[in-house]
Parts: sequence; structure tokens; C-alpha cells
Amino acid sequence: MNGFPILMLAFSGALFIYSGLLALTKDYKMLPFRSRQSVDPEDSRKYARKLAKVVALVAMAPALSGLLGFWNITVAVVVLLGGIAAAIWIGARSFR
Repeated sequence: MNGFPILMLAFSGALFIYSGLLALTKDYKMLPFRSRQSVDPEDSRKYARKLAKVVALVAMAPALSGLLGFWNITVAVVVLLGGIAAAIWIGARSFR
């Protein structure tokens, strides 16, 4: 059994939990300190909710990759890299 799919599913689960907590609490201080320093949003609760959506979107790539990893590792890695790149691009565009 390969550890890649299990690791990706665990990582995705952790990201989904963080995203859910961030969306529920809307607490801007849940972000890492370095991230809070570089961004000063007008409405921190709205910013936290938007960021939670982006984190959940990014978490879908390792989840899909983990599921595909049980079938074929090469396809799973391609999906992981492409999925994360696409999710970050979509997330960045949603903040404009």
C-alpha cells in the first residue's frame, strides 16, 4: 500500500477542518501572524470568510489526488499540481 493517498487525504482533511473553523468563527486572528501583518482588510470578518472559501477550494485538490492515488500515483500527482495551481489562481481572482 502506498502512503501518498493516505497522506493527501489526511492533509486535505486538516485543511477542510481549518477552513470550516475559519468560516464558522470568522476570526481574522486564526490566520498566521505573518499573514496578518501583510494584509489589513477593511472588514476582517468578510475577509476571513472569503479566505475560508479559498482554503476549502485548495483542499479539494489533495482530496481528489488522494482518491486518485489509490488507482494511479502519476495521475494523482498531476491532478495535485494542476488542481492546486488552478485553485490558487481562482482564489486570487476572487479577492480582486
